[in-house]
Amino acid sequence: MNPILALIIANIIWGAASPIFKYSLSNIPPFTLAFVRFFFAAYIFFPFLSKDNPSSLTKKDWLSIFLGSFFGIFINISFFFLGLQKTESINAPVIASTGPLFIFIFSVLFLHEKPKLKIFLGMITSLIGVMIIILSPFFLGHVKSGLGELEGNLMLVLATIGSVASPIALKKVSKKVSTNFLSFTTFMISAVAFLPFMMFELRTWSFSMLNLAGFIGIIFGVFLSSAAAYFLFYYGLSKIQAQEVGIFAYIDPVIAVVIAIPLLNEYPNIYFFLGTILVFAGIYISENRLHYHPLARLRKK
Repeated sequence: MNPILALIIANIIWGAASPIFKYSLSNIPPFTLAFVRFFFAAYIFFPFLSKDNPSSLTKKDWLSIFLGSFFGIFINISFFFLGLQKTESINAPVIASTGPLFIFIFSVLFLHEKPKLKIFLGMITSLIGVMIIILSPFFLGHVKSGLGELEGNLMLVLATIGSVASPIALKKVSKKVSTNFLSFTTFMISAVAFLPFMMFELRTWSFSMLNLAGFIGIIFGVFLSSAAAYFLFYYGLSKIQAQEVGIFAYIDPVIAVVIAIPLLNEYPNIYFFLGTILVFAGIYISENRLHYHPLARLRKK
């Protein structure tokens, strides 16, 4: 399969995820949905593990898999689900598109790289766009609900920080093992991490309370957003440079808006449009990568 096409399909699925999961979370608790999603998705890959040889992996490789699972799935999905319960789903993919901003900040703070002026100006532009979206409830005069939405938006920021660490941690090990093995292993590690939180939720909620919204979240989460999308993502990650993987997240906001309007009756406001324009303008200023647009890259293959 073409790795560019694989990443485009993965991000179309993930673009649909925020409104669909927000709809489902009205019925099923976040950590219960997360556990069911990744535990059962893991077993989709179990029959295909016979050709893998985990004994060839070093301790450093296993640490990379653990860190990729912890940040890319456990931290990312935990704050993603918790944030969706408090804010509009269409905010999630735009905030997630600022991953390069955090990579830039981390490289300066922890790797002591010298910031380039063009990149700095671009990231400041993106940061202003994100802040407009995060603070939009207050601009609209929603003082009472504003604090809750602000909290939700900040959780989506934490989810984004978790996600940017995953490609970096898993890039090298993704070339040593199959996509099936990497998917199964990261899913199971994450499911174990979600388990104690699910047990706490089951003290006040039971599966007998599932309705259509909950079932949709489980089916979508297990078969599409987990099994299919992560398989395609890991496959694409093994074929192209890690720094280019995040580019495909630009697809997500468009898909999210298209689905959120009929499903949740969420409509983008002027601050959403203004913030989104600034986010992508900042990315363009800093990276100058219109030629890396996903569809443009697909045509070159």
